[in-house]
Amino acid sequence: MRAYNFCAGPAALPTAVLEKAQRELLDWQGKGLSIMEMSHRSADYVAVAEKAEADLRQLMNIPENYKVLFLQGGASLQFSAIPLNLLGKNSKADYIHTGIWSEKALKEAQRYGDINVIEAGTQIDGKLGIKPQSEWALSEDAAYVHYADNETIGGLQFAGIPEVNAPLVSDLSSSILSAPLDVSKFGLIYAGAQKNIGPAGLTLVILRDDLLDQSRADIPSLLKYSAQAKNDSMVNTPATYSWYLAGLVFEWLKEQGGVEAIHQANLEKAKLLYGYIDSSDFYNNPIAPANRSIMNVPFTLADEALEKRFLKEAEQNNLLNLAGHRSVGGMRASIYNAVPLEGVQALINFMDAFVKANG
Repeated sequence: MRAYNFCAGPAALPTAVLEKAQRELLDWQGKGLSIMEMSHRSADYVAVAEKAEADLRQLMNIPENYKVLFLQGGASLQFSAIPLNLLGKNSKADYIHTGIWSEKALKEAQRYGDINVIEAGTQIDGKLGIKPQSEWALSEDAAYVHYADNETIGGLQFAGIPEVNAPLVSDLSSSILSAPLDVSKFGLIYAGAQKNIGPAGLTLVILRDDLLDQSRADIPSLLKYSAQAKNDSMVNTPATYSWYLAGLVFEWLKEQGGVEAIHQANLEKAKLLYGYIDSSDFYNNPIAPANRSIMNVPFTLADEALEKRFLKEAEQNNLLNLAGHRSVGGMRASIYNAVPLEGVQALINFMDAFVKANG
């Protein structure tokens, strides 16, 4: 029996995807070798890569004037790549600060340009939320505006897409493919794969064509978006197996009914879990309701001394990786696309039994 995995990343993958990859591991489509042993330049592999991109474009309704890049280095490498690619003609950018990941991004950007930091976190009725845009001090001449849509560690998510005049850049690592998204509102989207896309080792970058000529002259060639776009993300050998697995995830998503269908399932999971937490005096979620993530649900116990027992007994019940990030503590259930409703129900049943035994 597979356990229910609530890890924030590398996160749960759909069982059907793992089973298909297992069947194809030693012999991909009768070729007599694994796809991870195959040349990335071969016609067979190029077809796999092209289909993955086509499926992603369909799932996200990506306009034709956007490039889709399958890169390496994680979303963290994009913290540097983005300013190097976009601050060549205008060195000013706005960064909206809401948590640990947006802070990491802005600190890297400060190495390369004049960064206006907008402190958007605030307290709303004793819980963490995001200030309304009317209170943001946006620049009039920024090259772009950056924000992290979903702060994985804190469980804080924007209620909508910011309306700005400059190209909008967003880290969607924890929320991509979890809900419908109007890609045309963005100049650039990036996301590490290991949440809703596939295994670690791959990073998606989706960017508008008109931003391809904004890079600094001293940018490393592997980080240059225009070079990667010209070479179909194969300036060097890409993360072939992660790319292949991402393609299987995209196929699985289409089989589930696409992003709209998976969004409805995600809303149901989040409603169940938040509803139980809110009904309990033993558990607490620290995020204002309007900014609660539907992917990452942090919660604390009334008695912090019970945390180790909670985690140990959860694991004994096949509920894995519920410890909060080391920087904030507490608990965190990441309920990405691949986590089934039954997993959330099992978690709630365990939480309820734990209260009755320890409350």
